[in-house]
Amino acid sequence: MAAAMAAVFLAVGPSSAAGPVSSTHPGPLGIGDPLFPELGNPGYDVTAYDIAFDYRRQDRPLDAVTTIDARATAPLRTVNLDFAQGVVDSVRVDGARARFVTAGEDLVVTPPTPLRKGAAFRVTVHHTSDPRGGANGGWVRTGDGLVMANQANAAHRVFPCNDHPADKARFTFRITAPKSLTVVAGGLPGQRVRKGSRTTWTYRLAHPMATELAQISIGRSAVPRRTGPHGLPVRDVVPAADRARLEKWLARTPGQLAWMEKKAGRYPFENYGVLIAHATTGFELETQTLSLFERDLFTSEQLPRWYIESIMVHELAHQWFGDSVSPRRWSDLWLNEGHATWYEALYADERGKASLKRRMRKAYEQSDAWRAEGGPPAAPKPADSDQQIGIFRPVVYDGSALVLYALRQRIGRTAFDRLEREWVLRHRDGVASTADFIRLASQVAGRDLSGFLHPWLYGKKTPPMPGHPDWRPTAKESTKGAALPGARAGRHAVRYAVPWAVKPG
Repeated sequence: MAAAMAAVFLAVGPSSAAGPVSSTHPGPLGIGDPLFPELGNPGYDVTAYDIAFDYRRQDRPLDAVTTIDARATAPLRTVNLDFAQGVVDSVRVDGARARFVTAGEDLVVTPPTPLRKGAAFRVTVHHTSDPRGGANGGWVRTGDGLVMANQANAAHRVFPCNDHPADKARFTFRITAPKSLTVVAGGLPGQRVRKGSRTTWTYRLAHPMATELAQISIGRSAVPRRTGPHGLPVRDVVPAADRARLEKWLARTPGQLAWMEKKAGRYPFENYGVLIAHATTGFELETQTLSLFERDLFTSEQLPRWYIESIMVHELAHQWFGDSVSPRRWSDLWLNEGHATWYEALYADERGKASLKRRMRKAYEQSDAWRAEGGPPAAPKPADSDQQIGIFRPVVYDGSALVLYALRQRIGRTAFDRLEREWVLRHRDGVASTADFIRLASQVAGRDLSGFLHPWLYGKKTPPMPGHPDWRPTAKESTKGAALPGARAGRHAVRYAVPWAVKPG
């Protein structure tokens, strides 16, 4: 059997199938994303996921059932799902048993009858979800359970899916765990049922979500609750033993929400919260409605309080920029990280802790070196094949916030602030591209800005900064692994001190 399975793996390639595909050699298609060419699957659009997990121990695979509702956008003889790090037991399409084969990191499903274009269909996969291979993302083992970290391309290491942010869908989670543990997921809680020594928890997200933003926490947790602006429910998840110690940080969230609403408009989701995990990840993550943070960020006492708060704002800002408005392609990542870094820096500046102008000047000095190392903000170089988070380089953090600073310098603060609010309002619950941003910026400014923004977004060299003719790109050395503020805030696994942090003069 082992030899037979090895032959199957060698015979087939990864990714999706749309239209006629050989049953013995399903071919890779993907959706054409240059950074992750084998992710995403053409031929269908997912409308909803219903995912059930049965958790017993963090070092054992979870039994799972993933139900996917979708609509065919092309005639389909086979349906490809991104999936790895689990064993598939059975697959059904519209209730009928379907043939399937594992092909690299794809699950290729052959329905009993081909699907016509426009047809709604349901795929139900009985499988396991293995938390023991977390080096490449997906499940992260904590001190007492599990959390998720799926960005950029690791959701399919947890459950079968169309693992690309361009295909957002509704999510329902049903998690069964020992009754001594607390389970929290993104969205709002539904029914909770206890049966013997185990409890099943249900959560539903009220807005569509990209697969990379899914979050489930299982552990011995406390769930403090409070109220944010206009009655917004705020619920946090922290290790139960650390609840009192972490309260001073959790209490900052309502004020941070109010601050962000003044900048970008009303918070776009049904609730929000901070998930503090007893785990070492090297990053924080903007999982939808429940942002993930390392416990050490708040307990190590190595970073100033204002800086930690600005990192909290970074992940909060992502709820607008990246979560509500998701990137159409991964090369549009600068729209996520550039904006989150922008508001992180603006928050520190407005509190008199770190000058935005000085930070942007420092970024300008480094910008040419960042572009040489990782590509320009809107055309990043692909990551190494074994480093899925390698696209999270300094150029998409401060290098992209620098683009926003240049744009504000060019069109003025009033037009820039109007653009920011209009961007998240126009594309709420959807996906958008760099071209969409350039188009809207031009509309808001009342003039064509493509000639201005293209060099900033796609140029190998950093253009002159409006209003600062004396600024010069000066850094020549390689910046691989370098980090400015903001690099720690996302999926860039770099730890560092804060020597750049200076109070404005």
